[in-house]
Formats: sequence, C-alpha cells, structure tokens
Amino acid sequence: MRDHQHHHPVAPAEAGAHAERTGRRSMDAGRRRNDGVAWLFLAPALILLAVFSFWPVAFGSLLAFTDYSLIRATHWVGLDNFRYILDNEMFVTGLKNSLLFLLMVPFVQIGALSLAVLVNNRLPGIRYFRAAFYVPVVTTVSVVGIMWGFMFHEQGALNYVLMTCRLVGAPVGWLSNDTLALFAIMFVTLWRGLGWYMVMYLAALQAVPADMQEAAILDGANRWQRFWKITVPMLRPTIMICSVLSVLAALKAYQEVDVLTQGGPMNSTFTGLYYAYDQGLKHLKLPRALAASFIVSLFCVGIAVLCLRYIRPKHR
Repeated sequence: MRDHQHHHPVAPAEAGAHAERTGRRSMDAGRRRNDGVAWLFLAPALILLAVFSFWPVAFGSLLAFTDYSLIRATHWVGLDNFRYILDNEMFVTGLKNSLLFLLMVPFVQIGALSLAVLVNNRLPGIRYFRAAFYVPVVTTVSVVGIMWGFMFHEQGALNYVLMTCRLVGAPVGWLSNDTLALFAIMFVTLWRGLGWYMVMYLAALQAVPADMQEAAILDGANRWQRFWKITVPMLRPTIMICSVLSVLAALKAYQEVDVLTQGGPMNSTFTGLYYAYDQGLKHLKLPRALAASFIVSLFCVGIAVLCLRYIRPKHR
C-alpha cells in the first residue's frame, strides 16, 4: 500500500503575516547595521570631544566648588567661590558688559543678511567683494587688534578723518574713554562677525528655489514683497542658527578685549569671560575663574534656549 502524504496549504493571511514579520526583521537588521556603521564613523570625533571638551568641562565645573591649588591639598568649599565673585564689583560689571554685547546681535544679523542679498547678485567681480567681506573672519585677532588700535588711537586714522571733516573739534579717546571703549570693542566684534554670517546667509539664499521667485513675479509681486513673503520664510532656519551663534559669541566676548584694552580703562571693558581669564591666568585664582566661567555658561545656555524657543521656524 502506498503512503499518502497530506499537505496542508498555508492560509494566505498567515503567509502575508509571515512575510511581513520577515520583512520587518530584515529592515530592523539593516537599520541596526546602518546605525552601527554611523556610530563607527562618529566614534573618533566623539572620543576627541569626550577627552578635550566634555571631561574638562565636567572636571572644571567640579573644581569651581573647591579651593583647588597646585601647591596645597584641595578641599570642598561649596558655594564660597560663587559668593565671592557675585559680591565682586568687577565680575558684576563684566557680566553686565557681556549682556550689553547682546545689543549688537540684531545689527550683526541685519547687516550680514543685507550683505548676503547684495553679493548674491550676478555682477562683474562680485566674487572679489565676497572675499573682501570675508577677510576679517580669517584675520587673526592680534592683527585685528593692531589695526583697530591704530584706527582708534587719539592720533589715529579715525580721529584724523573726523577732524578733517570737522565732525569733532578735538581727538576722541575711543579706547581711553571709559564710556566709549566698550562700544568701540563691540563695533570691532560686529565688524569681524559680519563676513561669517554673510556666508551662511548667502548659502541659504542660493538654496531658495528659483521657481518660487518666478511664480511670484508672474503673480505681480515686487522685489520687496518677494523678499518678505518668500525669501525670509525660507531663511528662518538659517536665521535661527545664526542668531543663536551670534548670541553665544556675544556672551563669550574675550579676545577683542584682551588685544585692545585688557579690561581698561578703569575696568570698564571687563566681560564675564575676561574676568575668568584675569582671575585664572593673571592672578592664579583658578576656582574663582572656573566659577565665573560656570555662571557665564549658564547665561549662554539660558539665552540660547530662549532663542531656540521664540525664533523656532514655523512648520510649513
């Protein structure tokens, strides 16, 4: 007698479910593999960040609560360093000046966007203008300090022009006047930052779809209407990034102060970060310097969060 094997056909629903599970497992495996490759490429940068950024920040924040010294044992002092610097008039002045630097953020952004719109035109030699506007970004701070120190000197080029045009009657002490010195440094910071943000805005402008502009022209929109109704909404992500970076750069102002005034005259140009440098490297009061840096960092994080919250691009 021949044995008969009975084959039970698989229901179509079960076959579909099995295929779906198999496909899902394959997709999950592929995703894990891609994630693994991505983390592998990110590992060198993350290791460098951990060693040279994350660990120093964490260790420095911890030392701000101690009386750390190279020549004696370290003890935990809690908030003593923070109480000292918050009662110190020089640090309070520096913190106020750092916040005052925020006044230049709108001018930097408006100026950079205006320059980007200007150099986005196809004109003969426009590449040279773009390069010229970007030169201050790649110029070292020491060269900038020498140049603007000469410009702002009482017998320098700026006063010579102003007196020749009879706009002032006597030389102005741009860096020796405790009222004007901080604003002079703010102007130099603005001058250095324009080219950097101009390049970012220029890249964003060139990414705006041309067909949108053409459609608006056909609808009868003028240049101003196209700018506000099409260009600005398309630039909102870039505006957000540039604004946040500009705010952080303003709060961390230090280099221009160091090369132009060293905090003078009469400590009027101290900033929060320059106070940290002064305490840490000039007076070797490292815990106080770290405490000052910690407070400035808190201000940076807080204001950056506010910027991200209130100038977030709207979903289209």
